[in-house]
Amino acid sequence: MAAITVLEAFYDRFAHAISEVVNILDPDVIVLGGGVSNIEALYTELPPRVEHYAFTPEAPPRIVKNQHGDSSGVRGAAWLWSEEEAAAGAPGA
Repeated sequence: MAAITVLEAFYDRFAHAISEVVNILDPDVIVLGGGVSNIEALYTELPPRVEHYAFTPEAPPRIVKNQHGDSSGVRGAAWLWSEEEAAAGAPGA
């Protein structure tokens, strides 16, 4: 029972935090990333809670999972290398 109580508090606080971003930026979509994106319940628990807290006269933003898994940040960092740098290899190697 304690775990359920903690999860409910987490969902509610996370939704409240997301709603603050929604109120400021008014996004169409919120993409969850990192390890937290692997919690499947977030995609059903967050939308109604964000809608409750956010001021969204038209429609609340969709909350979706990232396309490239929880390592998208590493993938994006790798794309910052130029072709020349990638061909030369890691510094000091």
